[in-house]
Amino acid sequence: MKEEFQVITEKKAETAILVGIITQDQDERKTNEYLDELEFLADTAGVRVMRRFTQKIPQALAATYVGKGKLEEMRDYIKRMEDMENEVGMAIFDDELTAKQMSAIESVLNVKVLDRTSLILDIFAMRAQTAHAKTQVELAQYRYLLPRLQRMWTHLERQGGGSGAGGGKGSVGLRGPGETQLEMDRRIITKRISWLKEQLADIDRQKSTMRKNRGRLIRVALVGYTNVGKSTLMNLLSKSDVFAENKLFATLDTTVRKVVVDNLPFLLSDTVGFIRKLPTDLVESFKSTLDEVREADLLIHVVDISHPDFEDQMKVVDKTLADLGAAEKPVIVLFNKIDAYTWVEKEADDLTPATRENITFDELQRTWMGRLNGECLFVSALKKTGIENMRKVLYDRVKQLHVQKYPYNDFLYPDMDNSENQNI
Repeated sequence: MKEEFQVITEKKAETAILVGIITQDQDERKTNEYLDELEFLADTAGVRVMRRFTQKIPQALAATYVGKGKLEEMRDYIKRMEDMENEVGMAIFDDELTAKQMSAIESVLNVKVLDRTSLILDIFAMRAQTAHAKTQVELAQYRYLLPRLQRMWTHLERQGGGSGAGGGKGSVGLRGPGETQLEMDRRIITKRISWLKEQLADIDRQKSTMRKNRGRLIRVALVGYTNVGKSTLMNLLSKSDVFAENKLFATLDTTVRKVVVDNLPFLLSDTVGFIRKLPTDLVESFKSTLDEVREADLLIHVVDISHPDFEDQMKVVDKTLADLGAAEKPVIVLFNKIDAYTWVEKEADDLTPATRENITFDELQRTWMGRLNGECLFVSALKKTGIENMRKVLYDRVKQLHVQKYPYNDFLYPDMDNSENQNI
């Protein structure tokens, strides 16, 4: 009989402080941008941020991440808030912490300590809807938990119904002489990880078979940073109702829809968004979901042009695509949210260099059109601006890719003759 157990999470606090560091590799502006994103993550998880703490140090301290003085400052603030009956429930750190760091920080602050990774995993657990997504998230959670068991083993609870290490009456006599609770938990989780991997392998085989049965259609995948509007674009193009909202990781499960532009059918997939400092275990667990990216014939890289740090977000996506082995695929860069782009008008005699804050949209558009040799589009999915031009470009690119990939399968395009097929 299958063994079962679960991680019991403490009741989620409603308030938190955020903690980040300014280092030789990460200046104050970058740290504040990361903390902005961390606050957005906290808001997505239902947590209200009360205050931020930053410290300028060469690098994170191995024992406590930040210095002793900064920890004491945070502890004093938490105590003052408690005295004012405005309790702080947790401290969220912008980098992944080791078990040793978490334990040391908790002993000083006396509140729950989370890092960026555990917060993202919590959001993924909230967002997972299908069995596939839930299995991937659970695998990532246990991979994260395993090296931290020494601090967290008391959070495990056995459930009945299993005949082995999973609990129930079958647990009697299971523990060997001298085996500690920690060793037992580690063995249970290791076994659970192996079982989850087998489950994912079965799901992957099923999905691979499904992809092979889709017929001779070009595959187009929407990729991009989280919360850039991919799902909204998916709904516009496919006339579907994929869930979309102004939250991080609104979409976890890859959605595939058949789209027809004029007389041209193709498959369009909406994939999970990328993010800076995405946990390694999460990337590894979600590789099967990202098979749609690896097998796509064309990628549409969606960018939120209104975001002040959109160029860095583009770099994160490019790096993730490279890690997935998809860096050489044809790409259309789609700058979304042009309706939300803002800038400060420069004075005529202002000789300061052009920056994201003072360059007009027209100037920015010309810059990127030149930089990408015209292989980019500018739209507002919300206002439906530029959508018809996007459809035209998509039609041309998909038509060209189809003729290249299936030169003798021209029945899909009654407006195309054989000479056109041969010339492309």
